Amino acid sequence: MAARSKARKRALDILFEAELRGLPTLELLSERQSLGEVPVQPYAAALVRGVATNRERIDELISWNLVDWTLERMPAVDRNILRIGVYELLWAADVPDPVAISEAVALAQDLSTDNSPSFVNGVLARIKAEKPTLSLEPEASAFAAGDADGDDDEDGDDPYADDDDSAAPATTSEPHPRP
Repeated sequence: MAARSKARKRALDILFEAELRGLPTLELLSERQSLGEVPVQPYAAALVRGVATNRERIDELISWNLVDWTLERMPAVDRNILRIGVYELLWAADVPDPVAISEAVALAQDLSTDNSPSFVNGVLARIKAEKPTLSLEPEASAFAAGDADGDDDEDGDDPYADDDDSAAPATTSEPHPRP
């Protein structure tokens, strides 16, 4: 197994443990670096820090690209594999997009369910396709283009509010409108 592949697996271990134990990710990383029996490679630490720093935006992007799933409903291992994959796709300039996706798929093949590799591949492929138009800032609209404050409706109403069930679905700039 290549060094970066091992680092991705180690980063996944830390992210998964932090989530399952309800611990702050960066505190667990620090603990693992100083006290852990298994060393934390520099690239693994960089991945954990990158995911932790950008987690809000990463989770938004994953959620917008899920079909018939919610982030909370998916297995924790898949959720954290996707977080690493999205981080590498959007913030790790030295990782080619196909490598980020194939490494995430490989983790899913080794560590998750039979359906997980195609699921991870599909979500990351959608995010990769949207990459040129995405804003990396949290709470931004799904795409960088458009209204700068993310409020495209003129009357200030929530565009996702379900005021009238008989109305036709509203169009949105999000890849998958929220129900």
